[in-house]
Parts: sequence; C-alpha cells; structure tokens
Amino acid sequence: MIEKIKGLLKETEEFVVKNVDELEQYRLKYLSKKGEISTLFGDFKNVAPELKKEVGQKINLLKQSAQQKFDELKDYLEDQSDNTEGTDLSRPGEPIELGSRHPISLVKNEIVSIFNKLGFTVDEGPEIEDDWHVFSALNFPPEHPARDMQDTFFIEKEPDILLRTHTSSVQVRVMQNQKPPIRTLLPGRVFRNEAISARAHCIFHQIEGLFVAENVSFADLKQTLMYFAKEMFGEKTQIRLRPSYFPFTEPSAEMDVSCSICAGKGCNVCKYTGWLEILGCGMVDPNVLENCGIDSEKYTGFAFGMGVERIAMLKYQIKDLRLYFENDVRFLRQFKSAY
Repeated sequence: MIEKIKGLLKETEEFVVKNVDELEQYRLKYLSKKGEISTLFGDFKNVAPELKKEVGQKINLLKQSAQQKFDELKDYLEDQSDNTEGTDLSRPGEPIELGSRHPISLVKNEIVSIFNKLGFTVDEGPEIEDDWHVFSALNFPPEHPARDMQDTFFIEKEPDILLRTHTSSVQVRVMQNQKPPIRTLLPGRVFRNEAISARAHCIFHQIEGLFVAENVSFADLKQTLMYFAKEMFGEKTQIRLRPSYFPFTEPSAEMDVSCSICAGKGCNVCKYTGWLEILGCGMVDPNVLENCGIDSEKYTGFAFGMGVERIAMLKYQIKDLRLYFENDVRFLRQFKSAY
C-alpha cells in the first residue's frame, strides 16, 4: 500500500490541466467519494497493526497534497479566465503601434489655430476649378504666364477647366457669397507644373487668409503677420516685407522670416541668405472686390497666402520637402503633437 500511495502522490503532483473539464476529471479520480484516496481509506482496515500509524500518516499527507494541488489548479484556471474575458483572441500577438499625424496636417492645424485666435474662420472649395475663379476674377490678364500650360494643369479647354494653382479661388467664392466683414482662412491642396526638387513639388498645400471690412490698412496686415510669425516660430523670430507684384493685390509684398534651420548663418534651404520666404501678401486690389460684387469705395481688405510645406520645413528643420510625400514610417513616426 505504501508503494501505491507514493505512486498516487507522484501522479497528483505532476497532473496538468488545461480547462475546467480536465480539472473535474482530476477531482473525480482522486478526491471524490469513489476516488483513489477514498479507496485507500477503505483498505486501511486491512493494514497490519504495526504499520497502521505509518500508512495513516502517508494517506493523510496524500489527501492534503491532492487537495492543495486541486486548489492551485482551480485558481490558475480562474486567473486565466479573468485575463481573457472581453479580449479578442483573434488579435495578433504583437501589439500594433499607434500612428501619428502627418507633419503637413500638424502644421496646417497649428496655423489654423493661431489665426482662430484672431477671429478667422475656415472655408474650403473645389480643387478642380474654372478660369474665372482661378484667374479672371483675380485680375489676371489674358496673357499672364500663369495661364500657360507650363505652370497650370488644364483638364479641358473652352471653357478652361483646370486644377487650381492656388486657394485664392476660394477667396472669390467667399466674397461672392458673403457680405463684409469677412475674415477667413482657406486651406487646401494646389497643383502647379513644376520640377520636383528639395524645395519644390508639383503638388503642395496652401493656406490663404482674407480680411475685408471698412478701414482695413496695410498696418493691420503687417501686425497680423507679425503675430503669426512669433506664435509659429517663437518670440525671437524676425520678419521682413519686400515689395512684390501679384495681380490680385496692390500694394503687394513677400514676407521672409529668419531661417531657424541655420539660425541666420546660411544653408541650402535659405540659399545661404539667412532668410526664407514663407508667404505673399498685400491689399486686395479694388478690381477684385468689384469682380466679386463688393463696393471697393466702402470696403478694403488684405490677403496673404503661404505654403504649408515651407512652414513645416522651418518648424521641424526638414531640408527636403520630398520627404512629405514618400510615406516612410521612419520619418512620419517622429511627429507627435496636440494639433
């Protein structure tokens, strides 16, 4: 009997269960009224008197060990059940890394947030436009080079249908459908037939701004852009306005900011000048106001437009804007922001 007890003790210690059914088989085999241990107690009366003490101790030890093993197996299965409850067991074993926003989206959202503080709202328009909204209403003469196939992707002729070259077309739509005062931002994707390089692409993103009301001056424009530059690039950022020409603004200017990539020392992005052009701006030409049904004798306004890629290059110190379009996760996962 002692050898049988030793064999049962070894069996219970090595018993492994994978589910509740196997645990129940363990209980029935060893701990039930008809199980192996109960049978040993029934045969105990046949043990020789001089061995009863030793055999009795070993049977009690076996019963305690078997019961302890049962309790441990039961707790183990309950823990496994708690861990898997509500879990999709078909999911892959390795965790899926959360993505991050594209740097263009981050910068666009930050620009919108800055101008929202000044009361600017957001309007959007179609990417496929007609000649009137892209050129004619904005005071482009018929012979203007921007209408040439080398600069513009035309889809149809007579009438001209094209991919918009700037989001100024949305300015026209807003002025045609809203009465002053107008204070709006116009973000969107634009297209130009340009060679792709570190500083240019045939597809890029713009954000334009428009403010039309009574007594709007160039000083209002300058202060608005100064506020934007310092909010976007830091309090130490400097700006400069250079006289320029755009058909839809008069007077017109281009705005540069001090290059944050090289700290003004000169690099390939700023062409070793220490300055980087980020936007064009000016007072809305009276002809444009009249084309859109706004009285130019009563109202004035300013407009500006910037490339989102160029702003992102400065903000994140990226030297090649082609990286934005390659979808390389090693590049994209670097960008985390609340915007």
